[in-house]
Amino acid sequence: MLKEIQLVLCFFFVFVFAILYELSLQSGCVFSCTPITKRFLTQEDIMSQSRSIIFVETTDRLEPPPLVSCSVESAARIYHDRPVVFFMKGLNNSTWLDSNSTYTAFSLLSAMKNVFIFPLQMETLFQETPLVSWYHKVNATQEKHWVHISSDASRLALIWKYGGIYMDTDVISIRPIPVANFLAAQASQFSSNGIFGFPHHHWFIWDCMKDFVQNYNGHIWGNQGPFLMTRRLRALCNLTNFHNVEDQSCQNISFLHPQRFYPIPYPAWRQYYEVWDTNPDFNDSYALHLWNFMNKEHKPVVAGSNILVENLYKTYCPTTYKDLIQGTEGSGHMQQNKTE
Repeated sequence: MLKEIQLVLCFFFVFVFAILYELSLQSGCVFSCTPITKRFLTQEDIMSQSRSIIFVETTDRLEPPPLVSCSVESAARIYHDRPVVFFMKGLNNSTWLDSNSTYTAFSLLSAMKNVFIFPLQMETLFQETPLVSWYHKVNATQEKHWVHISSDASRLALIWKYGGIYMDTDVISIRPIPVANFLAAQASQFSSNGIFGFPHHHWFIWDCMKDFVQNYNGHIWGNQGPFLMTRRLRALCNLTNFHNVEDQSCQNISFLHPQRFYPIPYPAWRQYYEVWDTNPDFNDSYALHLWNFMNKEHKPVVAGSNILVENLYKTYCPTTYKDLIQGTEGSGHMQQNKTE
């Protein structure tokens, strides 16, 4: 009888914590009033509504560089009423990094009431998906692009299990995405996998995971990522070139115009690090993919430089700008994000 009472009380307190958290999300105070319930909520509690904004880090680093911090912060600000969940491979269940962490970026991210950071446990994540058999067979040490491939797999499994929006950690959010089921066009008839959104257990994501395993080729960069998304979309839809800034739709999946996330295409990525006479307004965009994988030169963001990306930081992730750029003036470099 005592055990039954304890069990009922346990469920009651979890329920109360969840309600208090939902109410705190609606209060509008994103940074100054971190809810006391945050530490007690589980991954399942937070992600049960298919409304999460999801980020993934598949290296072992524990200190997010400025661009990663900006990506998470900008999402937390734009989607202030939704949980923003950052999965990191370098964490484990016994690690708790919060606003008192010695890692500056972790400290500022943990202070955001709707940001949650969890360990990325691939063995557990891939259970009950087509990816589990592949994961047990693949030799990660022999895979040239393992950081990218494991990220491609993880984002599919996370969206399948929990639903929501996945974003790369070099994507700066500037306004809410108004659709739920979507892929992002990198160009006409070609899909990226750097940002996409679906409800949990959506058939398209299941088909993508099956394709991942059936057509696996780790030697070809992007074969399990943007090329996979494009293969699956082309199998379903008669894709045509975009005209004006109009999105396409097929099988109840929106295929969003390149201007939505890629107004500056990858061959011109350096434009983010240039001074513009007049900064673009990006009125047709929901978020900006900064192509950090292309930044082999490790171009920095320096306070006072007036380059485009500095101004984006000031506008969309001001806390990151203050703490990680101005706070380390002279060394506020944008490190290469190896997962993108």
